[in-house]
Amino acid sequence: MATAAACISFASPSPARVMIRRQTRASASASATDRQEVVSPKRRLPLRKVPGDYGPPVVGAIRDRYEYFYGPGGRDGFFAARVRAHGSTVVRLNMPPGPFVARDPRVVALLDAASFPVLFDTSLVDKTDLFTGTFMPSTDLTGGYRVLSYLDPSEPNHAPLKTLLFYLLSHRRQQVIPKFREVYGDLFGLMENDLARVGKANFGVHNDAAAFGFLCQGLLGRDPAKSALGRDGPKLITKWVLFQLSPLLSLGLPTLVEDTLLHSLRLPPALVKKDYDRLADFFRDAAKAVVDEGERLGIAREEAVHNILFALCFNSFGGMKILFPTLVKWLGRAGARVHGRLATEVRGAVRDNGGEVTMKALAEMPLVKSAVYEALRIEPPVAMQYGRAKRDMVVESHDYGYEVREGEMLFGYQPMATKDPRVFARPEEYVPDRFLGEDGARLLRHVVWSNGPETAAPTLHDKQCAGKDFVVLVARLLLVELFLRYDSFDVEVGTSTLGSSVTVTSLKKATF
Repeated sequence: MATAAACISFASPSPARVMIRRQTRASASASATDRQEVVSPKRRLPLRKVPGDYGPPVVGAIRDRYEYFYGPGGRDGFFAARVRAHGSTVVRLNMPPGPFVARDPRVVALLDAASFPVLFDTSLVDKTDLFTGTFMPSTDLTGGYRVLSYLDPSEPNHAPLKTLLFYLLSHRRQQVIPKFREVYGDLFGLMENDLARVGKANFGVHNDAAAFGFLCQGLLGRDPAKSALGRDGPKLITKWVLFQLSPLLSLGLPTLVEDTLLHSLRLPPALVKKDYDRLADFFRDAAKAVVDEGERLGIAREEAVHNILFALCFNSFGGMKILFPTLVKWLGRAGARVHGRLATEVRGAVRDNGGEVTMKALAEMPLVKSAVYEALRIEPPVAMQYGRAKRDMVVESHDYGYEVREGEMLFGYQPMATKDPRVFARPEEYVPDRFLGEDGARLLRHVVWSNGPETAAPTLHDKQCAGKDFVVLVARLLLVELFLRYDSFDVEVGTSTLGSSVTVTSLKKATF
């Protein structure tokens, strides 16, 4: 998910404070002189044993799973309770799904902004098959291939596949802005019709159709509605994603039924095979030019097809399905005064650039960009990251160092890192101008939704989202399109399986 036409190298993110303990298997301990600081801390922090426990085998994991999904505090409360109980932001716990989907649910959880970034350093952590955490969905759901998201950068296929995604996102870059404006212009027209007819408009439903249409038209030059897929694409993708992520989701079913069917068993891939085959047939035809490029990179054509499908449907469409309603939700709650500031900035920049929405015009909208970053901070579209320690190390929080052993699973819950009160003032508030000016720019390294800091660029040698810049671009374009047309808007917000449910209840047309 990024317009990364250029791919440059970057250093390990500075917030990560990690010390490596060089140790042979024959040696049970290492002296202080054997430690090498990867990123030098300002001071040596006192060592502390990682608190917490996993409980009895199977029983402890099921106990934690029930508290995670059905406890009174929800997911956030599950982690916050452990931080309070142990007085530590680095703790041991079991992560769902546990028995009988995941072989080993035990993790060391990193729940602050200081410890979290170790998960980005692939010299310290292995990322093999950890995209969805402690379990990996069947490759029957991805055409029999381990797609890029599940590969560690050390694997030979990682670099050519990520190169292919950079190509996918950049080879039609001149079409991105005009096609987005066309497709999302139609979306707002449909929403106006719904408001006139029934007094409200479901943003999520219209966004799903627009997102898939834009991605296929903008990046592949094909309109899926004019293919054999018709308008079924978003429905097929949502069902396919459910079969991959069901062990991590709650659908609101009765607890025992849901925990048995979704969290203790895997849904059979055969039930979604026909839907997936329809998607694959579309991409075999629509993505021929990109598949040709993959072949030049040494990637088998079928492997390229399934990686392109995953990148556009799971990563890109899934990202827009979650992020865009989140952005509309937070801005809707921000109120008319914030809307007025954004509308003034957007219209002024477009007017100063000949009435056109261009990259130059976008560069003159710092509040728009800050508002997008703030949505990515307060509610990141991917909340969890994992990595397996490649060696013994000491991971540092703000206050302590914690010894982690080679082979242990590290887990980070991103909302606790990006709402860390020791980094962000008023962390639970949506502050649209938070990232303006020099002080705001300094905070950007703590915005890590892309599996890396916002101040870095993805490379072939890391797991930072290939579409990092693309996601920020299209989110900014959504706000531009919104505030060129409307002075303000109102929303009603609910919950959904993936992200937020947003209903628009009014759109006040532009008056200046």
